[in-house]
Amino acid sequence: MATDGLIARVLPTIDLSEGHTFLVPSKRINETDDVSEFLCSKAYVDIMTFLLQLNRSMFPAKFPDGRVQTWPLNGEAVEFSAPIRQLQQLLSKIEDLLDATPLEPGEWRYANGAFKVWHDKVKKETPSLLAECLPAEILHARSSDPDGPTAEVELTEYFLGSWGSRERMDYGTGHELSFLTFLGAIWKLNGFPKNSPGVEERTIVLGVIEPYLELMRAVIKKFKLEPAGSHGVWGLDDHSFIPYIFGSAQLGPPISDSDPVPETGSLSDVVNPHGVTKANVVEEERKVNMYFSAIGFINDVKKGPFWEHSQMLYDISGVQAGWAKINKGMIKMYNAEVLSKFPVVQHFRFGSLFSWDRHPSAIPPPPRIHSSSGQETRPRQVPTTTLQDPGPGTKAPWATASQSIPPPSAGTTAPWATARAGGGPSTTTRVPPVLPDTSRLPPGPMAPTRAPWASSQPAGPAPTGNPNDSTTKAPWAK
Repeated sequence: MATDGLIARVLPTIDLSEGHTFLVPSKRINETDDVSEFLCSKAYVDIMTFLLQLNRSMFPAKFPDGRVQTWPLNGEAVEFSAPIRQLQQLLSKIEDLLDATPLEPGEWRYANGAFKVWHDKVKKETPSLLAECLPAEILHARSSDPDGPTAEVELTEYFLGSWGSRERMDYGTGHELSFLTFLGAIWKLNGFPKNSPGVEERTIVLGVIEPYLELMRAVIKKFKLEPAGSHGVWGLDDHSFIPYIFGSAQLGPPISDSDPVPETGSLSDVVNPHGVTKANVVEEERKVNMYFSAIGFINDVKKGPFWEHSQMLYDISGVQAGWAKINKGMIKMYNAEVLSKFPVVQHFRFGSLFSWDRHPSAIPPPPRIHSSSGQETRPRQVPTTTLQDPGPGTKAPWATASQSIPPPSAGTTAPWATARAGGGPSTTTRVPPVLPDTSRLPPGPMAPTRAPWASSQPAGPAPTGNPNDSTTKAPWAK
């Protein structure tokens, strides 16, 4: 599958006959500086490769005879393989555990305590759940080291990390990431059929990821789970991110196997991005599209005007260049707001399938300014929001010294630099002092993952408070 003269990257699988050593996953990200090392790791490249592989599969297909095939939720356009059906059975069993867990009485300051009961049930049942739903040759694949662990140890780590935090009683994008890597680990162990490009990836999204998201929405609503690391109105979503990536791809322009992933445009006669602000449109579209399904859940759990409680999504709804533009921006934001943020990735654990080892193409990031010179050489402007400052250490590993981060005057204002909805433009530029620059990644589908502020296009004015105002205010919109 060629794209712009390059071979599209696919997550590599492991040939166990050649020998492989599984590892007990361990915590490696202990402080902010460790994020820069993560962005140099094989795990980071594999995560982004798998995500972009799945993303491409969700664009409508264009056939040589001119036919176009879309991929709606609950549609009949895809046929699920045996491994997908087994994973669906696994999710169904976890849902049964949810239904069998009654809420605990009394007033709870945060989430209902029954969440811990359900979480303990899932953990207790995990060995049997995985044994029932994964082939033995995958689950019990052995290391070259006879005394080493089997693949089950690594699969269990990512599986258990997918259901929220028992201790904090919350759920967020880090847990969503864990489920993505659980599926990626199965892929690497040859757990999915080798179909034509995009076929099995599409069934993973529609047949497993979307049911998982629906299950977690039920968990959140039942136990009233707290968001993990929410940024409030300045964040994209309290709990999830990937449905916005795959959902925008569903509405993008159709592509053939040889076409590059489009950067602008939409499928003909699809809903306008501004439809997310209209409750009746959301209720209809959430049945067939992942983006609107996620918006619908926000409407289920939040009250008030959409532009007020979901300002970032409201800003994005004004993008005029189509759903492909939104898709590209979402991938940029995922790289910058999920994979480059210490509060999210600090809980991720690394084994052999998603390795902490440095990727051979990685360029080490420069040392932190204050540690190399003893004194700041760039004026620092402290942001007035509570957003996590990633620091210079989270600069993308592929960036060279010649591609330094532009100063605030370059116009790379972040979306939180404007005033809240209902007010005028901000009178003070509140740009984090140093932002991650992911503008130079290895060739192939890694390239679109530039941070949202890597564009020289400044963010638009603050919302006016009028929900009918379709002015584009997303940081990557043109």
